[in-house]
Amino acid sequence: MVQLVIVDKNDEEIRLEDKLKCHLSKEILHRAFTIFIFNSKDKLLIQKRSKNKLLWPLTWESSCSGHPLQTEDYITAGEKRLKEELGFSSKLKLLGKFRYQARYKNIGSENEICALLIGKYNRKVNPNPKEVAEWKWINLKTLKKDLIKKPKEYTPWLKIAVRQFIESV
Repeated sequence: MVQLVIVDKNDEEIRLEDKLKCHLSKEILHRAFTIFIFNSKDKLLIQKRSKNKLLWPLTWESSCSGHPLQTEDYITAGEKRLKEELGFSSKLKLLGKFRYQARYKNIGSENEICALLIGKYNRKVNPNPKEVAEWKWINLKTLKKDLIKKPKEYTPWLKIAVRQFIESV
């Protein structure tokens, strides 16, 4: 049973709670991270979530996302998750944090303080098929247009991260 870190609006730890309970409730604010990996051509690696995901299955998201354990900081958790999900390592840095809440159909929701981590990578991607259905490198200009044309094909956290952090870069 995975325990998520429940936080207040200032990202201060309150307690631990079961991951499933967090995602079935719209009330429980917890820590999360999302990662943007860029290659040397300034293309962003995005992935389509596995069909087995409870929330937003088969939906395009950032390079990788997850939740830090109580004993991890955002960067340590992100670097570990990147290896588990995409089969490679990259040094990450924290770009910033945002808070969001989004409901997925009548199944569940996310209510997160989400850290955006960024890194660079140029070699082979070896995704875990239990986590990733597809992946691709995409030009940011193309992605921004697609987010407007086909918003339902992308996760809420990817749209927010692009709008809040990438458009200003």
